[in-house]
Amino acid sequence: MDKLERVMAVLQGQQPDRAPVSFWYHFGPGRTAGPAAVEAHVRHVETYDLDFLKVMDDNRYPRPPVNGGVLIETRDLEKLTVLNGDEGSFGRQLELIVALNRHFEGRLPLSTTLFNAWSTLRQLAVPDTGQHGPGTLARQEDDPRDVALNRWMREAPDLLQSALDIVAESLGNYARQCRGAGAHGIFLSVRDDQVDTPQNGAGTYDRFVRAGDLKILSGATAAGGSPENGGLSLNIMHVCGRPQNFARFTEYPVDAINWADRSAGPAIAEVAGRIRPALCAGVDHLHTLISGSPDDCRAQVADAVRAAAGHPLLIAPGCTYDPQTVPPENLHAVRRAVESS
Repeated sequence: MDKLERVMAVLQGQQPDRAPVSFWYHFGPGRTAGPAAVEAHVRHVETYDLDFLKVMDDNRYPRPPVNGGVLIETRDLEKLTVLNGDEGSFGRQLELIVALNRHFEGRLPLSTTLFNAWSTLRQLAVPDTGQHGPGTLARQEDDPRDVALNRWMREAPDLLQSALDIVAESLGNYARQCRGAGAHGIFLSVRDDQVDTPQNGAGTYDRFVRAGDLKILSGATAAGGSPENGGLSLNIMHVCGRPQNFARFTEYPVDAINWADRSAGPAIAEVAGRIRPALCAGVDHLHTLISGSPDDCRAQVADAVRAAAGHPLLIAPGCTYDPQTVPPENLHAVRRAVESS
């Protein structure tokens, strides 16, 4: 099987020749757009012989025309307008997708990263440093991004909802453009432990965010499974952090669900056979990849395959890893492990 056939078999519930595998990291400043970004993605795929590529998201949501691009006051939310999905940084990401799809001749599954509307507003509440790295499971109560979102929730919940709707519609348009540029799907990052907080109250995610998630996914499925992309749809839901209600995300219309099964839960065995999407998990990016041995990494892959018990499975870490702390031999071990698991 080639990579496209292998991933497609898994998503169709068929038995591939082996489990597909991938992992990802931020390539850093200077390699976010243009030829340098293409080269970084291609080298990563070829170094580890990956089966699918998460196109990194360093060309993020265009900054609004306020305060140097930072949302500060509640009234700044009124300046947001619906975007077509090809403006500014969106356009640079679309060019990256086109170039990657052309390089791999459409035979490598590409899933390009988007953050949902709530996470996007969090990003827009602080300046963009250009430094993007692995997420953490911990939450800081005084994080300025959360302080801003919590304040907007208290001061003007209706205005916050309107802003979330505008951003979600823009992201839906962008997702549609990504599919048109050659992406086989999107890698939609969501996180409910930053929304259903004690300050905001339980159920805030379902009231304010869920409809926007579905709007984004609607854009991502507009061209799903067409002959132009090899018949493959690879829309992956990434549940970041410590899920407050993992079950809500398993009901989303996605092809696979990625989460930190080892460090945040639930475990693969708890959900295998009980949910529709394929599982995209199995490797601990916070501990085993960093401080474990190659044998430890191979053991986790074998354990993930056993725990999935036949449920469609893509081997992957629970989130982005830090290349400064992860030994390359551990990544090679993960890749080699699928050959015998």
